[in-house]
Amino acid sequence: MNILILTERFHPETNAPAVRLLDHARIWVREGHQVTVVTSVPNAPNGVVPDGYRNRWWQEEDMEGVRVIRLWSYVAPNTGYVRRVLDWVSLAVTTVLAAPWLPKVDVIIGSSPPIFSPVAAVCLSVLKRTPWVMEVRDLWPASIRAVGAMDGPVIRILEWLELWLYRRARHVIVVTEAFRADLMARGVPETKIDVVRNAVDLKVFHPDVVAMPRAELGVPEEGLLVGYIGTTGMAHGLETLIEAAEILQPRSDIHVLILGEGARRTALERDAVERSLTNLTFHDYVPHDQIPRVLASLDLSVVHLRPDPVFRTVIPSKIFESMAVGIPLIHAVEGESAEIVQAAGAGVCLPGGDPERLADTLARWVDAPEKRAAMGARGQEAARHHHNREN
Repeated sequence: MNILILTERFHPETNAPAVRLLDHARIWVREGHQVTVVTSVPNAPNGVVPDGYRNRWWQEEDMEGVRVIRLWSYVAPNTGYVRRVLDWVSLAVTTVLAAPWLPKVDVIIGSSPPIFSPVAAVCLSVLKRTPWVMEVRDLWPASIRAVGAMDGPVIRILEWLELWLYRRARHVIVVTEAFRADLMARGVPETKIDVVRNAVDLKVFHPDVVAMPRAELGVPEEGLLVGYIGTTGMAHGLETLIEAAEILQPRSDIHVLILGEGARRTALERDAVERSLTNLTFHDYVPHDQIPRVLASLDLSVVHLRPDPVFRTVIPSKIFESMAVGIPLIHAVEGESAEIVQAAGAGVCLPGGDPERLADTLARWVDAPEKRAAMGARGQEAARHHHNREN
C-alpha cells in the first residue's frame, strides 16, 4: 500500500505527534508499504529552523525508508494564535498547490490538531480521487477553548469545520476511548471510529538507558530529582509545579527540573525568579534520542495538565516513556490516563491544579527509594506488555 501522511509536525521535532507519526511510518515501511510524509520545515516550538534545514518551497529527505517532503510555510513560534494560524493555513495551502507533484497513493492520512492538515487532506482526496482518513490526537478546537486562548465566533466556525471533517473522512482514528465517546455524542457513527492509543518504542525507551549526569542538567548531585519533561504550554498548567516548588523551598533534599519549551516557558521562568526559587531548574529541550537519558536521571517524573474536563479525555504519551524507562510517575491528570497508571501500579495519581497536594506527595516519596523502585518496575512491565509501539 502507498500511504500519504499530512502533518504539521514531524521528526526531528520532539513533540508527541512528531514521534508518534515517525514510529508508525517506520513500522509501515518495515511491513512493506510505501510511506510519504508531507510536512513543514522543523521549527517547533520556538519558530527557529535548525541547522541543516531551510524554509524552501520543496525539499526532500529519507528517514529509514520514509520519504519526507517539506514544503514552505509561514514559520512562527508557539506563542500567539494569529501567527500560528498563519503557519498552519500556509502549510495547508502549499500542500494543495503541490498536489500535481505528490505521488499517487492508496490512502491519505490527515493528522490533527491543527485541523488544517485534514482540510488539505480533503482537497487532495478530491483532486487525486483517493480516500482519506482523519487521525485525531487531541480534541481541537475544544482544547483551545479549555485554556482560554480563543472564544467567540472564530471557535464556533472551527467547531463546525471540525465536525464537517469528521463527516467527510472515510474513517477516523482517535487515541483514547474518551475521544471516541465524544465524537459519537456529536453524531459521528461508532463504526467509523477506531482507537489506536499512543505507545512507546521499547528499543529507545528501556530501563537499561544510561542516565544523563546531573551536572549536564544543571541540577544538584544529591537529593530527590523531580522532573517535568515536555511542552511548557498553556494546557499543561505548570504554574502548579512552580507553586509546589515554592512550598518545598525550605527543604534541601528535593529539586525540580522543567525541561522543554513552549508558549508559557518565559512566563514560568519569570515567575520562578520573582519567587526566588533555588530548588527549581529550567533546561532547554534536548533531541528526542536524549530524552531517555534525561528520564533515567530522574527519581520521579511529573505529568500535569490543567484541571479541565477536556483534558480528562487525553492520554499524555510521556507516561509510557517514563514507564518504559522504569521511572515512577506523579500523575496529576484525571480520567483515562490516570486509570492506566493506577492499573499498572506505576505511580501516584492526584488531581491537577493543587500545588499543596503535589508538594506533600513529593515530600512523602523522598525517603521511600524501595517503593519508588517497585513502582518503576511495575511501570516498565506494563509498558513492555501493554504499551509497546510494535504491538
